[in-house]
Amino acid sequence: MRELVCECCGRWRVSVELIHGRYRYRLTHRYPARHGGGKNVLGEATTIPELTALLHRHTPLTLANLKNP
Repeated sequence: MRELVCECCGRWRVSVELIHGRYRYRLTHRYPARHGGGKNVLGEATTIPELTALLHRHTPLTLANLKNP
């Protein structure tokens, strides 16, 4: 599994998984350890345009703000 992380704080993450021959992008938000840690799955997408729309709905980020850790 690969993961893309936001450049600003590292709390927004998009994991890329291959499931049954199709790629699935999962958007998660990680909480800092001082707040108990953990993650919240905000949604999944199967295409890049769907991922862009998902990012626009839930985050202040675009695809350009994500990088490989």
